[in-house]
Amino acid sequence: MPTDQDSLRELFITGLRNAHAVEKQALSIMTPQIARIEHYPEVAERLREHVDETNGQIERLDELLAAFDTSGSALKDAALSMTGGMAAMTHSLAGDEIIKNSFANFAFEHFEIASYKSLLVLAEDGGFGQAMTPLRQTLDEEVAMARWIDEALPTVTRRYATLYAEGGSGHAKA
Repeated sequence: MPTDQDSLRELFITGLRNAHAVEKQALSIMTPQIARIEHYPEVAERLREHVDETNGQIERLDELLAAFDTSGSALKDAALSMTGGMAAMTHSLAGDEIIKNSFANFAFEHFEIASYKSLLVLAEDGGFGQAMTPLRQTLDEEVAMARWIDEALPTVTRRYATLYAEGGSGHAKA
């Protein structure tokens, strides 16, 4: 375990900034998906709920960063938001957009889960106890979303296959 408090503090702040940028990226991925979903109302509803959760996560990260007299990285936020928007746009061109989005969302949630688990280790080792509760809350939200996507994937896949077989494209929006 590293013992240099300054190094741990620096790593932790960098991790918080990275998480902030990742949450901004999540918004740029989910928001266009919601606008395009028609045949999958339960997916749209859960994404809307997670957008609200994500906004709360960003607020918690802002508060944690402010406690260290710093803020998110505008450059990281912008760069990851742009890549998230590009990914969402690329999937919108695919006939199986809902499937590709489901795969990407599942992977992205697990990336976030790993990020928050790592931040919790740094918070514990660095003695940043004030960060533990908000980070655990966010981790719990990400785990719940990943679980929901996992449980919904068979239904989404079957609905897509049914729409496709009926002569529809199965697109998120027909």
